[in-house]
Amino acid sequence: MRWSIRLNMALQNMVARAYEGDKSMAELRTREVEDLLTVLAGLDNRDDIFALLEDLFTVREIKDTSQRLDVARMLRDGKSYAAIEEETGASATTIARVSKALNYGAGGYQCAFNVLDASAHVLNTSAD
Repeated sequence: MRWSIRLNMALQNMVARAYEGDKSMAELRTREVEDLLTVLAGLDNRDDIFALLEDLFTVREIKDTSQRLDVARMLRDGKSYAAIEEETGASATTIARVSKALNYGAGGYQCAFNVLDASAHVLNTSAD
């Protein structure tokens, strides 16, 4: 299965779970947000996705978002807050927020891990 199809499936699953039971988050599901989700789920070229990120977000926002994913990966791997803070430069507050999302969130990080794990598997399989 192509990584873009897996990404689209993961995004759809993440979106489906992201706002269940949370009225404030459910209110975020505006037409504009739905359009953004449709665009993200429809893109399958990394360069196109990066171009969209460049246009939508500041450099700082892209770095911060990428850092949170890295923090989540390290938390999943059992690293301590201190080690994560030292390695990534993330604040203790950011690490705690990511930890809370991992433990009590909508499952978005797990969807991201699934995509990354599948992508790593594809890369490892093609290297063999």
